[in-house]
Amino acid sequence: MLKNINRLLTPMLLKVLAEMGHGDEIVLADANFTASSLAAGRHLIVLPGIAVADACAAVMSVLPLDEAVAQPVGYMFVSGKPTGYMSAVQRRVLASMVELRQAHAGQWEALDRFAFYARAKQAFAIVQTGEMQPYANFILKKGVIAHELAD
Repeated sequence: MLKNINRLLTPMLLKVLAEMGHGDEIVLADANFTASSLAAGRHLIVLPGIAVADACAAVMSVLPLDEAVAQPVGYMFVSGKPTGYMSAVQRRVLASMVELRQAHAGQWEALDRFAFYARAKQAFAIVQTGEMQPYANFILKKGVIAHELAD
C-alpha cells in the first residue's frame, strides 16, 4: 500500500501511467468497449466492477493533461444524438475535471465512434472498467510535470 494514492490505481495501472511519455494517450472505457482487440500489442488493464467516473478520477489524480494541445480530453459521441449531447456519465466525468481544476470546457472534444476507435488503436494503454453505461469512453493525453525553464 502507498499513502495518498487512490485505491483504484493498481500496481499495473500505476506502472503504465509512469511509463507514459508526454503526448501519449490512455483510454478509459466502458465494459462493452472492444478493448481486447483494440489493445492488441498494447497495455490492457481491466478494472471490473469499477465505474468509469471513478476510474477517471483516480487516473486524473496523478496524470497531468497535455497543455501543448487544445483538447487533451476526448470522449465518444453518442450516435444518433444531436450535436453537443452528453450522457449523464459523460457530464459527470467532465464536470469533475472542471471542479478539480484539471480541465475546462474548451479542453475536450466529442469523437464519433470510429474516430474514437482509430485513436484508441494508437493509445499507449486501454483501461476497461465495469461501467455499464454505453458510450462511457474517454481518451486522456498525458502532459508533463516540470520545473520552469532556466534562462
